[in-house]
Amino acid sequence: MQTHPFDAFGTNLFSQQVMKERLPFPIYQKWKTATRKEDALDLPTADAIAHAMKTWAMEKGVTHFTHWFQPMGGSTAEKHESFIEPGDYMAISRFSGKNLIKGEGDASSFPNGGLRATFEARGYTYWDCTSPAFIRENVLCIPTIFVSYNGETLDKKAPLLKSIDAISKQATRIVNLFKDKDIKQVQPMVGLEQEYFLVDRELFHERMDLRNCGRTLFGALPPRAQAMSDHYFGAIPDRVSAFMRDVDEELWKLGIYAKTEHNEAAPCQFEIAPLYAQSNIAVDQNQIIMDVLRQCAARHHLACLLHEKPFEHVNGSGKHNNWSLVSDDGQNLLEPGEKPHENIRFLLFVCAIIQAVDTYPELLRMAASSYSNDYRLGGHEAPPAIISICMGNYLEDILLRLEKGDMGINPTADAGALSVVNLAYVPKDTSDRNRTSPFAFTGNKFEFRMVGSSRSAATTNTVLNTIVADTLKQIADELQQYKYIDDIRKTSLKICRGIIQKHRRILFSGDGYAPAWRKEAKERGLPHIPYYVYSIASLTEEKAVALFERNQVYHRNELIARSDILYTEFINSVHVEVKTLLDVSKKSLLPALIKEIRFYSDALKALPSPHPFYEKKVNKLLAVLDRFHTRYHNLKHAYLGVRGLNDHQEIAYYLNDQVVVSMRYLREVIDELEESISYENYPMPTYEELFASVDEAAACKK
Repeated sequence: MQTHPFDAFGTNLFSQQVMKERLPFPIYQKWKTATRKEDALDLPTADAIAHAMKTWAMEKGVTHFTHWFQPMGGSTAEKHESFIEPGDYMAISRFSGKNLIKGEGDASSFPNGGLRATFEARGYTYWDCTSPAFIRENVLCIPTIFVSYNGETLDKKAPLLKSIDAISKQATRIVNLFKDKDIKQVQPMVGLEQEYFLVDRELFHERMDLRNCGRTLFGALPPRAQAMSDHYFGAIPDRVSAFMRDVDEELWKLGIYAKTEHNEAAPCQFEIAPLYAQSNIAVDQNQIIMDVLRQCAARHHLACLLHEKPFEHVNGSGKHNNWSLVSDDGQNLLEPGEKPHENIRFLLFVCAIIQAVDTYPELLRMAASSYSNDYRLGGHEAPPAIISICMGNYLEDILLRLEKGDMGINPTADAGALSVVNLAYVPKDTSDRNRTSPFAFTGNKFEFRMVGSSRSAATTNTVLNTIVADTLKQIADELQQYKYIDDIRKTSLKICRGIIQKHRRILFSGDGYAPAWRKEAKERGLPHIPYYVYSIASLTEEKAVALFERNQVYHRNELIARSDILYTEFINSVHVEVKTLLDVSKKSLLPALIKEIRFYSDALKALPSPHPFYEKKVNKLLAVLDRFHTRYHNLKHAYLGVRGLNDHQEIAYYLNDQVVVSMRYLREVIDELEESISYENYPMPTYEELFASVDEAAACKK
């Protein structure tokens, strides 16, 4: 009997259901209390879980285990160890609770921002029991945090978990104040839409810029690219469809609800979106998704490009972060609902988010972006770099009326229920979707559209959770002095009114692409940080340090370290791009241009008399050569200017303001060069070839 792919769902995931089936009930219950932070796992419990986990994994042919973690570089890391150990005259398998809970790695070999010296190498991985273990190939992967010998966090997961605890604590306080005493936890829920490009793998390897940098550093737009708008939601090419089936089946086995897939706006661009999950698990799953996309692409003779802007002049890729708050009994706290009581609570949470975003926009700009995302933001394909919130016309009107004191008893509400006038029911779709808004309310969640496709979403959600938790704490502290629900409701509306009066500048439901918006945003006092590198400093400002320390997410040294890592990452990215561009220019593009000039020069010499066409062609090519020579050396000279700088921030600013600009100028003349010479002499695949490389014809060549 033929099996359906859905039948294999979760078969490679040590899920809660598997634990329930394989663990003694008291052990399972202890694990449950540990995930709710109500108790710590003791070693006998960990031993029992480890044994069940090993038995389950070995039944599936697994031979190794790894502590799977997310160092501060943003990718994932793993060290494989086999279950095999020596027994009496034979090999045996063993996996203890100690093996499950704790591992050791070299903390100084990963980006650490100065937290660890080379001679202070010890780092530890600790099991994250809230995220299920999973199997990849023959390896049992155990999600873990990564910390130093002295306890500093050296990864992206530990701060995320701390931020989840912070927001859960404060959101639960407020829900309980509204007399929902049964609520013990509130979880931030996240749905991450992942955009990516696919190109033929052979063509990918012929482009040094794609191999080294993940994006093209030059390339002229072909005659037919995105202008016809015929790719978005179009028929998926057979070659890509086979790839997507492979991706889906692998993700389903891992218990990831891969739900949506389609062509995106640009040629060769696609999207995959899973269902919502708790934010920690959603981030883990997104890391797995990116890895599966790359590996499955290789099996299909494709290359998966996760860079935000692999190709100039067409849309880039994002990772839209859909964020909401859900209580442990399933209530979405951002669902407007139909009851006035819930609507006031809904308004309170919305206003808390408004205050948080307006108080820390620079942090959100930093957390959503990277050097590579600068090429995408604001380019009529992604939100601008100015942080604003789109609530939709309906809700924004309610908020502005509330600001003016338009509060009272709603005659359609239950007797005695205090509400905002006309807020007994809020329609789910309160406005059209605003794709130009960085942070938009979309019915029962906020969609943070700025996030770049290549980045881990951990930092994004760590910052978002922390800033909202901080505002919720202020609100809960004010409300907790009241005992009666009517007083809490009245005070909640006053708090909301005060927030809107102070922070209404962040509300904007118009066209974020319009030039007038920049001027208006400046008049409102909203920060405009056009380049990511200038947002990094927000991480170590006293305001940010105080925020993270009072919410116990980061301490000062950890923030300084992360700031240094981000500057270093930016510097290294630009270094690789400059060296690649100079190398390709000198060794491939310049010889191609010389070859083209020689061809027309020889043709001109072979003619019995000068011909104006050939003369013009040679002169035009020589002019391109002159501009190429000038801009090549301008870039080289600008790049050498970094040698006299020592401070990482100073180096990063110089590279952004001088070197990246010079790269752009050289690119302009290279693109002109491409359009000036023949296909025969151009030394590498063009955009046209790359864009056409995933269609059926290309598949038939394999």
